[in-house]
Amino acid sequence: MTIIAAAIAAALTANAQEVQAPVAAKPAGQKQNQPEDSTIQKVEVRGSADAYDARRDDTASKIVVNHDEIVKYGDTNVLDVLKRVPGVTVSGGAGRGGEIRMRGLGSGYTQILLNGERAPAGFSLDSLSPDAIERIEVLRAASAEYSTQSIAGTINIVLKKAIKTAQRELKVGYGKGKQINSPTANVQLSDRVGKLSYSVSANVFRSKFYEQADNLEQAFDTTGRQTGLRTTPSNSPSSFTGINISPRLNWTLEGGDTLTSQSFVNIFRFGTTARAHTATLLGDLPPYPDKSQNMTNDNQFFRTDLNWVHQLAAGAKLDMKIGATYGKLANTMYRATGGNPAVEELTRQIDSAGRDRGLNSTGKYTNPLWEGHALAIGWDAGYNTRDDERHERDYLHPSTRIPGADEIYTGYVSRLAVYAQDEWNVTPRWSVYLGSRWEGIRIRAEGNSFGTTHSSSSVWSPILQTLYKLPDTKGDQLRLAVTRTYKAPDLQRLLPHRFTSVNNNQVEPDSQGNPNLKPELALGVDAAYEHYWSQGALFSVAASTRRITDYTRNLVVFDGSRWVSLPSNSGRAQTHSLEVEAKFPLKLWFASAPAIDVRANVARNWSRVDSVPGPNNRLDQQTPLSANFGLDYKAGPLTTGGSFTFKNGGEVRVSHNQIAYVNVKRDLDLYALWKFDPKVQLRVATANLLNQDSVGESSYSSDAGVLRSRTTSLRTPSLRATLEMKF
Repeated sequence: MTIIAAAIAAALTANAQEVQAPVAAKPAGQKQNQPEDSTIQKVEVRGSADAYDARRDDTASKIVVNHDEIVKYGDTNVLDVLKRVPGVTVSGGAGRGGEIRMRGLGSGYTQILLNGERAPAGFSLDSLSPDAIERIEVLRAASAEYSTQSIAGTINIVLKKAIKTAQRELKVGYGKGKQINSPTANVQLSDRVGKLSYSVSANVFRSKFYEQADNLEQAFDTTGRQTGLRTTPSNSPSSFTGINISPRLNWTLEGGDTLTSQSFVNIFRFGTTARAHTATLLGDLPPYPDKSQNMTNDNQFFRTDLNWVHQLAAGAKLDMKIGATYGKLANTMYRATGGNPAVEELTRQIDSAGRDRGLNSTGKYTNPLWEGHALAIGWDAGYNTRDDERHERDYLHPSTRIPGADEIYTGYVSRLAVYAQDEWNVTPRWSVYLGSRWEGIRIRAEGNSFGTTHSSSSVWSPILQTLYKLPDTKGDQLRLAVTRTYKAPDLQRLLPHRFTSVNNNQVEPDSQGNPNLKPELALGVDAAYEHYWSQGALFSVAASTRRITDYTRNLVVFDGSRWVSLPSNSGRAQTHSLEVEAKFPLKLWFASAPAIDVRANVARNWSRVDSVPGPNNRLDQQTPLSANFGLDYKAGPLTTGGSFTFKNGGEVRVSHNQIAYVNVKRDLDLYALWKFDPKVQLRVATANLLNQDSVGESSYSSDAGVLRSRTTSLRTPSLRATLEMKF
């Protein structure tokens, strides 16, 4: 491996070469008012960019989802868009803190980027409107230009950019279901004035939804005799309101340089009132059978970037960007618990606030030193601070002091990465990407409830990717990638302060960070076969494997008074994946078939954690099997279609005494688009037509027996209509 890594490290960057059509000069002596030759006026020059397909032609393996695909189903939440992307699964749903997973892996194994950079702590993708997105890039293998904290892969969400022609568009929509009520509005403005182009995208949305869940808790002794039985129905009417604003300015300077300013403003408020009553049918009462909780969460996020692209001699180019980030989070919670005569009631007001500030700088110098090479070196640096405080009071007795009620800490995160990469067109059919990235992260935190915590880590990541187009074929090609990636512990998982649960037990423990966590390292191999046989038609098979060291898992332990869940490094793990995808127009097989486009994909994932006994000792509740099947039909002004998503669940052994379970999930969405004229159209879409509930279960075994908890969350269908107008 050392020899392979050293060979790969020699690398340096790939940047697509720009193709410009020559501009015909006027014949000498021609007067300004003299009409030009009509033949010349009708000449149309098409550059190679018109036929460029990033998925097919890039050496680096990626899937690109364009804006039309993103807005097809009228989704108001980017999580609902991603569940239909090949190889991607989403847990939860809009407003419920869903987690995005590639290869079925979550908990940070999948890297999520916003315009190529990580969003700060506290930013939620729930608050990002699909109308603000230009495209979504799914990178199966790492590249040196982006952070290699991408063991499972990277999803880069690119916000809308300026366009060359004027555009004014307004969308108003309304969604309705038994559990949801959601109006939305979106406006897009863009134009060009001389050498200046601009675009502004604004999205406003509000959603009220009602969540209902039932929890069943059972206890058994070592002989299998049932010793406890509790049921807890709960309901939580909730709402979230948000606004996204994305202004962008682009100047074309003398000599071909460009200067671009892009900002993103996100304001988001979430509120919920949760009530639950635990009925004890067998065994002892819990400390607090009755729970009522009212919470509001306000989140503000602002990012601005200034990007300068400077053209140099001999085709060289310098691309530099500086940016600043500011985020503010405020949370207020009123909690009332009681119902057990033997335990004093708790009435708490918990106020927490956080503030994130960051500066970052990225740059890339490209120079085609030799024919067929696209060489680059670059950097990526950033410095972030986070201030966080939490105050807890008895709102009925505010003068009563609560031990440990005030927690205050400040965290500092500095990051530096340098990289080099080269994309080499060895032959017209064979291209090779070589890259090398060194990335170092230093974290320091200090607080009133713990001493100063330090964490430093650095990882060198060699990368090799290659694309070979098979001879004597028009669309068959092979891909191979060898990468070294990692997953660094974030600030929250390093802090040793504790978040307490109400009814503390093995399946409802407190949570606490671990300052001794080390990064997880992974060596990965990806291979794929792709067949393109018509415009928009493809078939692909992709396989991958990852070997992970210093794997991190959450362990539940008893500290003498309470049960606590904390992350710990725990040996090695391996994961393997196989993905198959096909999409094609039905007319390709049957000439007389209607205008139906077919798309289907299926992903099978396996993994094993060495330190956990089997069976089902998979990584991070990994999704074993996921699939998606969709149809699109177009007839005159009508476009319609549907998507069926399947996600397998099952049992996962987290440790020798912890087991988690999730149910199989099936999701059916339909949409229809009617174009009244080129400027007005109506989009109608349904979601969750199968009306399937979500089920999760956890269990803990000890010398005293087994404790199990099973929660069923109700889900209902919804209907959304959106009127889209250009003016």
